Amino acid sequence: MKNIHEIEVKLEGKEWQGALDKAFQKEVAKANVPGFRKGKVPKDVYIKKYGVESLFYTAINGELQTMYAKVLKDNKLDPIIDPNIDVVEVDDKKLVVKFTITTKPEVKIKKYKNMGVKKETVKVTKEEINTEIDNLRNRYAELVVKEGKAESGDITVIDFEGFLGKKAFEGGKGENYSLTLGSNTFIPGFEDQLIGHKAGDEVDVNVTFPEDYQSEELAGKKALFKVKIHEVKSKELPKLDEDFFLDLEMEGVNDEESLKKVVEDQIKARKEYDTENKYIDSLLEEIAKNTEVEIPNELVEEEIDRMVHEYAHNLEHQGISLELFYQYTNSDEQALREQMRNDATIRVKYRFMLEEIANLEKIEVTDKEVDAEATKLAEQYKTTKEEFLTHFGGAEALRYDLIMQKVFDVIKD
Repeated sequence: MKNIHEIEVKLEGKEWQGALDKAFQKEVAKANVPGFRKGKVPKDVYIKKYGVESLFYTAINGELQTMYAKVLKDNKLDPIIDPNIDVVEVDDKKLVVKFTITTKPEVKIKKYKNMGVKKETVKVTKEEINTEIDNLRNRYAELVVKEGKAESGDITVIDFEGFLGKKAFEGGKGENYSLTLGSNTFIPGFEDQLIGHKAGDEVDVNVTFPEDYQSEELAGKKALFKVKIHEVKSKELPKLDEDFFLDLEMEGVNDEESLKKVVEDQIKARKEYDTENKYIDSLLEEIAKNTEVEIPNELVEEEIDRMVHEYAHNLEHQGISLELFYQYTNSDEQALREQMRNDATIRVKYRFMLEEIANLEKIEVTDKEVDAEATKLAEQYKTTKEEFLTHFGGAEALRYDLIMQKVFDVIKD
């Protein structure tokens, strides 16, 4: 690959001897030699006892950074990841180190404008508005005890116990359990058999556990549940009146028409957000088909690292650790990484692609623009500009983000 540079650097003569002398000054301070105080052991005595090889590690570490900086400067290289460093040869006369440096690969984009991708038009139907309003009413619904037969959507309070043949099985018993009929939270067929029954009824519910049921003991087995219905409750939806509008605490909502307008705007905003993301994804896919770039595997691994970290963070919000996730899914970190590899490769390709478009379009962002954006976002998040920039990753991270925004404007136009 043209972007992989293998460069050997030799340190010898006075330079290497100087590095060994510096290493000796560090190591002698820790040396224990009978007859000498720490730090006062002559070099020839130290070498005789420990050998010159004992200085190599410290000497190499002391020189690597300087050697690497010189390699970058002399060869005018701009690395995109940390180098691989191999010590080719080392003795008391010289040090030979090979730096393998990865720079940005060549990106060839045949086309990135007028890609023929059309953005969907956002429409909000009356049915969607009414469904959303019904959802709001459901959130504020009151549960009312029902005297008649249970229907789909009603809530039954039940005792139940499950049997395989005549033997009760572990985990199949519950008391005063609130079950919403039609929610499909129980085994298929269970809830349907409670419809048409009323409080006080005792019902035999016959079901077959799914073949892929989590318990091997129960998977695919026929079972009988003895169920006692204690209570049936139905939801009483609130009327679209002044009390309901006050409970909603939605700005600008004081009657049915204003509620419909606000709900319509909310649905439209969600749809526009989703449509915009879908549009950009489609554009990127099309541009990627017209882009050639060799992607370093090291960058893919770094991206996978980030993705695993993000995934673990999201799981933690649900109270699940990665270790627990691996147990539940009968997998491990390697399996998760392989699952993420394709998406990680696409992410890296998109990054190179967008950066090349920024280069081709000569897109720049001034310090003034960065400062203005930082000020605006700090006010939005109710924090200081300095705290916002620290959290965001610094001014250069914000500059990069603004450049990418301008790139998206270019490809969308």
